[in-house]
Amino acid sequence: MDLLLLRHQPTLWGLAVRLDPMGPEHYDGLRPLFVGDSDSPLAFVLAEKVRVGLAVAKDRPDRADWAIVRIADQRVVGEVVLFSLDADHDAMEFRIALVGPEEFGQGYGTEATRLVRDFAFGPLGLRRVSLEVGASNARARRVYDRAGFIVEGVRRQVRLVDGVWDDVVDMAMLASDPRP
Repeated sequence: MDLLLLRHQPTLWGLAVRLDPMGPEHYDGLRPLFVGDSDSPLAFVLAEKVRVGLAVAKDRPDRADWAIVRIADQRVVGEVVLFSLDADHDAMEFRIALVGPEEFGQGYGTEATRLVRDFAFGPLGLRRVSLEVGASNARARRVYDRAGFIVEGVRRQVRLVDGVWDDVVDMAMLASDPRP
């Protein structure tokens, strides 16, 4: 495993998006993920915390944070992260979020997921990447299925979503698994 690639993460290029190592320059585009449209005092405090986190994101030796940038217009459309490094077992966790429903269904999440998958099992040299997804999030589950993640289990009634308890589906991929 080449952990220097976490401290000095590369830009990953796809056809529709590129993944830029996350930094303060991505704050405005990512703001809807962190503080939404609120101008409340709490949102201001959270915004400052996010700015501090973005300032150090590129230098973290234990994770990789990317902004998903649409190539056509350079607009930030989301974030994708490898985190929870388990260096003893060559494993990390994965998460992705798009900034809003206007970005859904465009293929950005699918392309970003595949780019990170290929980086994780290629140059980074991981053996395992895992994730969790709400059972009710069929759109995200399809993306993960198409990228080659395998369902490993279901944890029942873990999250309260819009007043309803939702299960969490645990998924993972191994370096030895086929890539669809």
